[in-house]
Amino acid sequence: MLFDATAIPVDRGGVGRYVENVVVELVRSGVPLAVVCQPRDRSAFAAAGVTRVIEIAGWGGRASGRLVWEQLVLPGLARRAGAAIIHSPHYTFPLFTRRKRVVTVHDLTFFTAPEVHGRVKRVFFRSWIRAARLLGVTVVTPSRATADEYLRITHASPRSVVDAPLGYDSTIFHPPAVAELEAFEASLVPPVAAGWVAFLGTLEPRKNVRALVQGFTEAVRDTPAASRPALLLAGGSGWDDSVPAAVSDAVAAGVDVRMLGYLTLEQLRALLGGSLLTAYPSLGEGFGLPVLEAMASGSAVLTTRRLSLPEVGGDAVRYTDVDSASIGRGIRQLLADPAERARLAVAGAARAAEFTWAACASRHVEAYRVAVAS
Repeated sequence: MLFDATAIPVDRGGVGRYVENVVVELVRSGVPLAVVCQPRDRSAFAAAGVTRVIEIAGWGGRASGRLVWEQLVLPGLARRAGAAIIHSPHYTFPLFTRRKRVVTVHDLTFFTAPEVHGRVKRVFFRSWIRAARLLGVTVVTPSRATADEYLRITHASPRSVVDAPLGYDSTIFHPPAVAELEAFEASLVPPVAAGWVAFLGTLEPRKNVRALVQGFTEAVRDTPAASRPALLLAGGSGWDDSVPAAVSDAVAAGVDVRMLGYLTLEQLRALLGGSLLTAYPSLGEGFGLPVLEAMASGSAVLTTRRLSLPEVGGDAVRYTDVDSASIGRGIRQLLADPAERARLAVAGAARAAEFTWAACASRHVEAYRVAVAS
């Protein structure tokens, strides 16, 4: 089997963590595996135990050339590697090949929430999702909810779709040590006055960050400054141009809201596990990895019931509607109730333990069986 890992970025967001961890578990489970990747990632995959790591050609590694490389070069690589299957883990895949194909479709918000995506992106990903169904490609989704949405929208055969809920790396996401928290707090300049509420995710429209900032502002506006927590937004800058303006308005109102940008995985553990709570009021997710990682890190979580999020949070999180007033009310209630936050933290850790990368990888093996039999 040839796993195409060329699309994962330098900064490991959700898709990057998915690819890295699934590959590790596939190797551990004995799947004969070759990985094609960017030159920068070769050593990481070799260290994971992949016996055959193939570097992408220089021109194909650029964003402008990768899709052409995928269509013209990847099928030949798979043939020379003796691979019966090509797994493409991010929507696109070779259109013309004799190999069996598996593709991961991470979410269907290009159909269910089109307003949160630009027109070009919406048309691009809708086309590839429909192509998977038309060409009979076996589809992996990160949740049952996403699988159901794929079947509803494309009318594909249920036999062609395998849901593989994501996991988390317990060596990274667990309650942080005191020294880690102290180091993280020391990195916050100026210091926070009274703890923080955390958010983790790319600042894109479907993450609903503007409503989060506005809701948080209303939740803490009347709290004395010395007792007022900060809102720390971690993640890539994304393409939601409304967030910086919302943050500026909050700061002008005397509320401490900070855009931290990309953090290392070790810093994420402290951000989430050291928070008063993690707020993730998304308009729709294919899975919701930040919710799982926050629960694993010992944080109480406030999120929404959109798409897959209840599948992840279950009864171990607090839910809110997606408007700023509801988000603010949920934050205010949890900040005022330390006992409930502690209860959610314990329940969340237990819930998170049900999600493992080993189980996710075993579902991928099932998808490969489906593809071979198709």
